[in-house]
Amino acid sequence: MLIAAFLKGLIAGFLIAAPVGPINVLCVRRTLLHGRVAGFISGLGAAVADTLYGAIAAFGLAFAMSLLLEERLWLSLGGAALLFAAGLRTLFSHPPRPSDTPDPTSLIGDFTSTFFLTLTNPITILSFLAVFAAFGIEGYQGITADGWWLILGVFTGSAAWWLTLTGLVGMFHGKFSEAGLEWANRAAGLIILAFAVVVLWEGLKLAF
Repeated sequence: MLIAAFLKGLIAGFLIAAPVGPINVLCVRRTLLHGRVAGFISGLGAAVADTLYGAIAAFGLAFAMSLLLEERLWLSLGGAALLFAAGLRTLFSHPPRPSDTPDPTSLIGDFTSTFFLTLTNPITILSFLAVFAAFGIEGYQGITADGWWLILGVFTGSAAWWLTLTGLVGMFHGKFSEAGLEWANRAAGLIILAFAVVVLWEGLKLAF
């Protein structure tokens, strides 16, 4: 039973993290600019946030779930604002030379930025509820061993996705010209801004 719970969590975590979104774009950009370490640590921030939402869904924490859903408009507004800020900063910033900056100056900043961006997206918990329902997981009554193994699986699955993504993208680190990185920055900024609009729109639809 414990292994089955872990495997279900593993698949759920991977499926939630894998779809292309603003966090994926940020991790790809940071991997290209600063290398695999920066990209993977950024992904871990999202993985921890995914794990928290997975725990709420798995343990049936009704109060927290209700609060998140009731405040989804403000969470969406906060998430959209963070994405707009990240998108504008990316769009108008000049990328450093990868050879001059092999590692980021602040891994903590990389981690916390993606952690809060993921945490301000209440759609994540709905995604976990849908995936858990598909696996026949209706929520555990109280804190159980199966629940803990499920949550461990969620974190492992999410982290596995970020390790895979940054490992593949990292092969291109240092192989872009300065002009190529400039264009990549512009493209990433526009994509992140587009996701900000989508997050804002979805939040408004859910609220009204």
